[in-house]
Amino acid sequence: MLFKRFRGPSIVQVGAALANQLLPDVASPTAPHPKRGHPLDGTEQIRAFLSRVDTEASPLRLGIFRKARLANSFKWRLLEKGMSRPVAEELTQLLLMRLSTSPPPQPDQQSPQETQADVQTLLARAQASGARGEHAEAFNWYRKALEIEPRDVAARTNFGVALYQLGRYAEAEVQFRRATSINSNYLDAQLYLGTVLRWRGQIAESELPLRRAVKLNPRNADAHVSLGQTLALLGRLRHAVEYFEKARRVAPRHAGAYVGLGQVASLEGCFEEAETWFKRALELEDTEPAAWAGLARLRKMTSADTDWLKRAEKIAASGIAPLAQADLRFAIGKYWNDLGEYNKAFDSYRRANELQKAAALPYARAERTRFVDEMIRVYSREALAPPFAGSSDSVRPVFVTGMMRSGTSLVEQIVASHPRAHGAGELQFWNDAARKPDLHNQPPDASLRKKLAKEYLQTLASCSADALRVVDKSTFNSDHLGLIHSVFPAARIIYVRRDPIDTCLSCYFQQFAASHNFTTDLADLAHYYREHRRLVSHWQAVLPPGTLLEIPYAELVADQEKWTRRILEFLNLEWDERCLQFYLTQRPVITASFWQVRQKLYGSAVGRWRNYRRFIGPLRELGKMDR
Repeated sequence: MLFKRFRGPSIVQVGAALANQLLPDVASPTAPHPKRGHPLDGTEQIRAFLSRVDTEASPLRLGIFRKARLANSFKWRLLEKGMSRPVAEELTQLLLMRLSTSPPPQPDQQSPQETQADVQTLLARAQASGARGEHAEAFNWYRKALEIEPRDVAARTNFGVALYQLGRYAEAEVQFRRATSINSNYLDAQLYLGTVLRWRGQIAESELPLRRAVKLNPRNADAHVSLGQTLALLGRLRHAVEYFEKARRVAPRHAGAYVGLGQVASLEGCFEEAETWFKRALELEDTEPAAWAGLARLRKMTSADTDWLKRAEKIAASGIAPLAQADLRFAIGKYWNDLGEYNKAFDSYRRANELQKAAALPYARAERTRFVDEMIRVYSREALAPPFAGSSDSVRPVFVTGMMRSGTSLVEQIVASHPRAHGAGELQFWNDAARKPDLHNQPPDASLRKKLAKEYLQTLASCSADALRVVDKSTFNSDHLGLIHSVFPAARIIYVRRDPIDTCLSCYFQQFAASHNFTTDLADLAHYYREHRRLVSHWQAVLPPGTLLEIPYAELVADQEKWTRRILEFLNLEWDERCLQFYLTQRPVITASFWQVRQKLYGSAVGRWRNYRRFIGPLRELGKMDR
C-alpha cells in the first residue's frame, strides 16, 4: 500500500516496454513476423531502437544487476510475443551492449537562472515526474534539490521513494535513515524506513521506526498497517490484529488493513475467514496484489480459477512495485503447479525470483564457505566434550532444524500436538546470540553460557509457562548446534532431511525475505545446500550419541506412526494419538507451510522435482549426495 503515490514503470516494465515498441503487434499483417525474420532488418530500425534505449533505459543509471533485470524482462516479453529464442537473445545482447557502452544522457541543460532555482521549484518538478511514473527523472530532480539543500527532510524522503521505485532498495534505506537523522519527528521518513527494512528482511529492526510513526500520528492508517505486518512476521499475531483493527477504525476503506487481517487468519489456519478478508480488500481496491496472491495460497487451485489467473496476470503487468509483482508471480507459479502445467509454473517462478533479487544483496558463496569452515574449526570434537562450565541441564528446549522447506514445520506441528509440548515457531535467539563479539572465533566461556541459558529459558517461558517441552524450529539453528549444545548439553535436537533437489526447488518456489538471498538462484541454492550438509555432517560426527535424531522426510510420510513414536520416545514424551492428527491442532504457523501442516500427510511432495527435471540444472548433482 505504501509508495502508491509514486507508482509507475519499474525496471522490469522499461524492458517490457522496449520489447513492445519493437514488436507492437505480432498479429498485424504489416508487422514483421518474429519467427520469419529479424525485426531490425535495416540501419534506420537499428538506430531507432538504440535511440529508444538511450532515452528510456540509459538515464536510469543501471548497475550490473539492474541491467540484467531489465534485459531479462525485455527478452521475456519478446518470447511471449512469439519471437524465436535465438533472435530474442541476439537483440538482448544488443541491448546490454548499448547499456554498457552508451553514457547515460544528462538532464536537459539548464540556464544559469534555472541552476539557481529554489528548492521548491525543483521539488515541484520531481513530484510531477513521480506522479507521471517517470522515476528516473524524479530521481534527478530530487538529487539536484538536495545538492542545494541537503537537509530538506521531505526531499530526502521522497528521494528515497524514487530510489525504491527504481529498484535500488539499499540506497533507499540509506536516504530514509538520513531523513530520520535530520528530523526524527518526520512521519513519512520513519514509516518508509520501517517498511523498507521489513521488505529487505530486517524484520525485528523495522519495528522501532514503525512504532515511532504510529506515535507521531495515531490516525495514520498506513503506519498502523505497516507495523501490523511487521508484528505478524515476528509471530505476535494478536498485537498485529490490534493494529490492523486500529487502521480500519481510522480509515474504514483501507484495503491494506483487510489484507493484514487475511494474512493473520491464514497463519492461524482459519482459511475461510482469510478468504473473506482478502475479498473484502478487493472490494475496496480490486488491484491489491497481496490480496490476489493471498487467495491463491489458501487452497489448491483448479482450472475453474482462470478468472483469478487472468486478473493476477493483468495486475502483475500493470506497473506495480517489483516485490509486489514478485509476490504475484510466485502465486501464479503455484497456480500452474497446482494444475500440473510445470513449464508455465517454472517460468513464473523464475520471473518471480528475478524480481526478488532486486531487494537482496548478492549471495556471497566464499563467505558462506568460510563460515562453515570456522564452525567446524571452533566446535571440534574436543571443544564439544563435557563438562561445560556454566551450562544448563534443562531438557525443556527442543530444537527442530534442517534446511528451509525440508519438513521442519511438519515435525514441529506433530510435537506441538502433544498436550505436554508447545511449538514456539522460529525463534531468532541463537542467530542473534551468535553475533556477540564474545563468540567470535571461540566457544562461550562459563559466564556467557550461564547468561545465554538464563535468557533463553526466559524466552521459552514467554512462549509457554507450563509446557514440558518447547520446540524452537528455526532452520538456521543448524548453523549454531555447537553453541547450542555447549549451553544446553541435555537438550534434544531433531534434524529433518528431505531429498536435496525437492528441498532446493521448494525454496526456489517461495518468496522469502531478502535476507535469504541464496533462494533466488538455483546455483546459489546448490552451493548453500552443499555447505549446509557439510556443517550438519560435522555436527552429527562430533555431538554425543543420543543428542541428535535425524528424520528422513520421505520415511515419515510413508510411515507416520512409526516415526511419530520415535520422535516422542526421543523427547521422553508418552504416546498420544493426537500427534497423528496434527492437522487438527489449532495454533499459529508463521512459515510458508501454514497451509500444508493443516492437511493430512500426502506423498505428492516426495520426488516432486521430477516434474521439473528439465529445469533443475545446477541442482542435478545434489541428488547424489544422499544416496
